[in-house]
Amino acid sequence: MNAIHVSIYGRVQGVGYRNWVQENAVPKKISGWARNASDGSVELFLQGEDDLVNKLLSLCWEGPELADVEDVLAQDSQIDDSISAFEIY
Repeated sequence: MNAIHVSIYGRVQGVGYRNWVQENAVPKKISGWARNASDGSVELFLQGEDDLVNKLLSLCWEGPELADVEDVLAQDSQIDDSISAFEIY
């Protein structure tokens, strides 16, 4: 099991990025959350099986069709046992 905190930079707000992440996380049984940050980025917390989390992290560079991702920064995080689904805030 792996947990990471991710910040996505570029044109990622107002383009369906958070919904896109949720649509890709749920089939992979990845739990966590996505929210817009005040600096225009999107923040993610992802936890699940190592290879599936890494696959989703790689996909984050693409994002939905209208997104223009400039940077994806990820750092290891602690597993949060209180999170069992994927939420959008």
